Amino acid sequence: MQQNQRRLAAILAADVAGYTRLMAADEIGTLARLQRLRAQVIEPKIAQFQGHIVGSAGDSLLVEFASAINAVQCAVEAQLGLAGENAGLPENQRMVFRMGVNLGDVIAADDTIHGDGVNIAARLEKLAEPGSVCIGRNVYDQVKGKLAYGFADLGEQRMHNIPEPVRAYCVKPSQPAGNSSSVKPLIDVPPLPDKPSIAVLPFQNMSGDAEQEYFADGMVEEIITALSHLRWLFVIARGSSFTYKGRAVDLKQVGRELGVRYVLEGSVRKAGNRLRITGQLIDAATGAHLWADKFDGELKDIFDLQDQVTSRVVGAIAPKLEQAEIERAKRKPTESLHAYDYYLRGVAGIHRWTREGNYSALPLFHRAFELDPDFASAYGMAASCYVWRKTNGWMTDRVKEKAEAERLAWLAVDLGKDDAVALCWGGITLAYVMGKAEDGAALIDQALMLDPNFAAAWGFSGWARIWLGEIEVAIEHLARAMRLSPLDPLAYNKHTANALAHFLLGRYEKSLACAEQALREQPSYGGALRLFVASSAMIGRIEEARKAVPRLLQADPTFCLSELHDRVPIRDPADLTRYAEALRLAGVPE
Repeated sequence: MQQNQRRLAAILAADVAGYTRLMAADEIGTLARLQRLRAQVIEPKIAQFQGHIVGSAGDSLLVEFASAINAVQCAVEAQLGLAGENAGLPENQRMVFRMGVNLGDVIAADDTIHGDGVNIAARLEKLAEPGSVCIGRNVYDQVKGKLAYGFADLGEQRMHNIPEPVRAYCVKPSQPAGNSSSVKPLIDVPPLPDKPSIAVLPFQNMSGDAEQEYFADGMVEEIITALSHLRWLFVIARGSSFTYKGRAVDLKQVGRELGVRYVLEGSVRKAGNRLRITGQLIDAATGAHLWADKFDGELKDIFDLQDQVTSRVVGAIAPKLEQAEIERAKRKPTESLHAYDYYLRGVAGIHRWTREGNYSALPLFHRAFELDPDFASAYGMAASCYVWRKTNGWMTDRVKEKAEAERLAWLAVDLGKDDAVALCWGGITLAYVMGKAEDGAALIDQALMLDPNFAAAWGFSGWARIWLGEIEVAIEHLARAMRLSPLDPLAYNKHTANALAHFLLGRYEKSLACAEQALREQPSYGGALRLFVASSAMIGRIEEARKAVPRLLQADPTFCLSELHDRVPIRDPADLTRYAEALRLAGVPE
């Protein structure tokens, strides 16, 4: 290269997500894998698209292209190749890259390139989710309509030491151009767990009555719960399975997206007192049908029919499993079918995740345990209504509602010592609504002993551990929750928990990134907005933090600094003070 030569270039920046952690675990193996992936996947793609490596330090790469189209194609195809290399590997052996592409003026000197064009590419790479590609607006303008990719608009992004905000886009090759639905990583192929794994998709309601949709959904939730109690089986949570509701899906793709070997699908037909459940179990790797069957009975036989479906699934996956373990997994939530019907209607209301849905669900749970006073899960789900009311600022009479939440939580726990749902919701209600984090964490631990596949319980355990100051444990539990439910519509709640965890550890850049991810999924979530404001303030982005305060107060009008401990029951006074000072610095009212 000539010294100090200026030119316009497309710049690809890439590095390995979690490289330090991988090196700490296995230096020799990690370095060998990095070298192999570069030699066999990345560098051949760079050569194919006429790129030139101008920087290579540690796990990072800086590549120059004469064409923005070539740069983006290289990044996308390299990520696809890397995803194929990672497929099926245990998580601790996967090597996943982030990539960013920018188009800008650069200065070439000493066999490398410099300038804001390079810096922005590096910032875009940091913005990318592991396995994905982010591009700047100038690249987007060059490639839109010319490549068979879609692009998710991430909005204006403030970048460290870059004076003007940069509009960023996530490349989405599997969707039609112009589709800007919620942001997902370009490549997100969870590794297959080291034990049999399954996702149960929403069953089709064949009753000819839309009002019976809740019933079909309830059947699936009960089957998921029954399967989850088997410790040798990895079961995807309801939240992720139900993202496929109402969609025609490729079951092989479902298996890849959720990281499971088996997929169960089926239908429910309810006519009067008669009930038919059909099911078919698919090997997602091959698309082969392992079995298909139908189960007929009367409504009073509903729990027996669910058990039959569960047992057939288990029998197909592990024929040598002791029948005693299947029997231990069976649990009838109530003997009252009327109570169970009200319970399912309440669960359907909760899963709307709206204020109206929450307020409609509570009287249905009350009706359920009026009909069956020993229905522990109904008390737990009723208590959960107050958890969501508090976290979303929906409480109208805080003293009265907190007292009722505590009453319901203890009833759930006392009646449900072998009921993971009752213990989980009773525990998080005590931990969050009442501020009794130790009691709550212990109850959630009991729930996880009963049901190690309970994604919500792993997530709530993460929150409780944060409040108790056990931050690294919290991060591990939150990661387990996300793996059990990789497409969870409430993923923003886990991202917010991670943001708080990293904030308390003093990792403010990471905290901000987690808060931004949460806000991309739920722009009006008060908890994420608080952490966006606080983290921005702590890294010196005061103006940006202050501009976000009105947005925070619009989402959560009653919030002020005196409310912080009630909203975030952190045990350590020093941590709470640091959080409050960051918010105060940004101008949050006292």
